[in-house]
Amino acid sequence: MAFLFKPVPIASLVFFRIVFGILGFSDVLSTWIYYHLMSDAYNPDKFRFKYYGFEWAEPLGGQWIMSAFFFVLCVLGLLVAIGKWYRLSATLFAFGFTYTYLLEKAHYLNHGYLFCWICFLMIFLPAHRQFSADVWKKPALRQDHIPFWCLFLLPFLMGVVYFYGGIAKINPDWLQAVPLKQWLDQRAGLPVIGKLLVKDQTAYFMAYGGLLLDLTAAFLLSFRKTRLFVFAAIIFFHLSNLLVFSIGIFPMLSLSLSALYFAPDFPLKIWNRLTIRFPSWKRINSWWEKKTAIPEPAIPMWQARTNWQPFIAVGVGLLMAVHLLIPLRHHLFPGDVTWTEEGHRYSWRMMLRHKSGHGHFMVVDKASGEATKVRPIKYLDSSKQLRKIFTHPDMILQFAHYLHDIYQAEGKDVAVYAEVDARLNYGIESPYIDPEVDLTQVKWAFFKTSPWILPEKMEVE
Repeated sequence: MAFLFKPVPIASLVFFRIVFGILGFSDVLSTWIYYHLMSDAYNPDKFRFKYYGFEWAEPLGGQWIMSAFFFVLCVLGLLVAIGKWYRLSATLFAFGFTYTYLLEKAHYLNHGYLFCWICFLMIFLPAHRQFSADVWKKPALRQDHIPFWCLFLLPFLMGVVYFYGGIAKINPDWLQAVPLKQWLDQRAGLPVIGKLLVKDQTAYFMAYGGLLLDLTAAFLLSFRKTRLFVFAAIIFFHLSNLLVFSIGIFPMLSLSLSALYFAPDFPLKIWNRLTIRFPSWKRINSWWEKKTAIPEPAIPMWQARTNWQPFIAVGVGLLMAVHLLIPLRHHLFPGDVTWTEEGHRYSWRMMLRHKSGHGHFMVVDKASGEATKVRPIKYLDSSKQLRKIFTHPDMILQFAHYLHDIYQAEGKDVAVYAEVDARLNYGIESPYIDPEVDLTQVKWAFFKTSPWILPEKMEVE
């Protein structure tokens, strides 16, 4: 346990605080512009897919109220970056960002889930104790060292993402560069690199290179002799993804978290080199040291209150256990998780599959027996909702219950059936949902298989 409380330089944590705040600002701003202002995705009068257990998450009134909320959230991200009112800013940003994340399940992205965890973790980290507006206002807050656990958890989370992402790539389709070949073919029109992307060798290089990098990155980054070479490969990997695919802030977030595997004082070494090269930076550094100097630095709270250490160690252990176990939960269910989706979310199965589906719902009046065909496009106008509804059983189930509630409000007692076909990784099309099951009588089970999800056909009959 003692190693968790070994003092290390705070420089890396300050570096990440700045990057984290800027990335948070960027992500919230893009969500505000694209999903709220352009797509009207948070209109309270529209249907939204909700996370089970978080059905209470509702938009804040009209468009202007939500816009005001996004504006405040953007400001909070910047306040975190500069370390102003840090504890309050980080706390409000964490709850605000997570609330936005919970508003629409169709917008789920792995890096959004990761960012939510990091948001709440940042509340408890002393990331404002150096080079911050808080220290500028109150120099007594300054600390040049922090306990090791404050730096350990962030790269640990990135290591989990890498390793489980690599494990997920060990599947027959990925080993044949499927669906990577098809994705790259669709980008043949890109300037300069388009002709290179359509070559099979490129797809196999990216498939096996990504697999190898994911499986080994966290381990090789932990050793000084291999760290620089692996980090160079990580830069190439993430910048290639950024160039070819549209995946938001994930590449920059991954690079900044991966950089935390370097010695804790690496940002300080870079800064000192820059002060030699640029004399004006040296003056800034001298001004800061003079401004924040205190005659007798106070003993850090984490050193003074050693009785906290057992509780912190338990908390660190629990956080590690949660992140090591959650990605394994899909093994509780039979079948291919990429088909059934049972346990797919939160398990770092990233950019692995192409899945498409189509179909409709049959609403049957129990009194008259009259059947009505319903297509979701009548109720959904979000492209992401329409694209995902027929590939995610939990969304199919939620929409079936939504239709039941609509007809029930009209005084009708109805059964709702789904007739859906889906296709995985450009394979053959298969019936996806049992059309004989009344979905209004079904509840989603978190740890029990759903027999109404039909198995994938592997061959044409």
